[in-house]
Amino acid sequence: MRKKIKIAILLSLFFVAKGYAQEKQVAVVSFYTDKIIDFKELGLGSEGLITEVAELRDNPDFDLTPMLESFHEEFFNEYSEKLPFQLVAEDIVLKNEDYIAFEPKWDKSEEELKRYVVYDGYKYIYEGILGKENEVGMAKIFDEYDGVMFVEIHFGFTKGIGIGGTSTLKMKAYSRMALYNSEGKKVFAINESAKSKKTSVMVGGVPVMSPKKILPMCDSALDKLMKDLDKNLKKITKKAASKL
Repeated sequence: MRKKIKIAILLSLFFVAKGYAQEKQVAVVSFYTDKIIDFKELGLGSEGLITEVAELRDNPDFDLTPMLESFHEEFFNEYSEKLPFQLVAEDIVLKNEDYIAFEPKWDKSEEELKRYVVYDGYKYIYEGILGKENEVGMAKIFDEYDGVMFVEIHFGFTKGIGIGGTSTLKMKAYSRMALYNSEGKKVFAINESAKSKKTSVMVGGVPVMSPKKILPMCDSALDKLMKDLDKNLKKITKKAASKL
């Protein structure tokens, strides 16, 4: 009899603790990717390369929307189960009138905004250095919850292996998930990256910048990154809830 009572008490404590852990709620307030491919790891800074990167950004065939949608689906359907808090339903966040009316500080011009692909319904909201007004602003709008999260992915070239005088390169996919508490103070910022399996070549030391070459590399890198996050995210964010 005593054994049964002990088991019942332990089970009660388990479910109380589990319920407490799940009480924390976080609103995702920005979700986007960037069409400017970073090339600083290549050590190149020629005017020609800068022009080609800009032209790739403006090329309608260089469409990162499907990749952003894949990451979004993975984030809310899979990663959310590994986070030590609950995510507020997107519909609640995106239909909030104060969120819709919010004008981010350090906003971009119409020309600059061409580089960003923002998931449907979200705003591009700068987070990071000089982003305090945005972080605090979002926290105030969603002060009924325990925190707000900014999510982004972007891509950059990295050097591959040189073969017979020909330089190869790979793509890196980067993700950033930055969590701020209800006062707009940073709890954590997770920055993860992964390299593509697919490679390309450089002609005259400059990457071939056609969407046909670049998109498969981006897709390959993002696929690897998503698998890594699926495996490691729970461990990475384990202590996050206690800091909210």
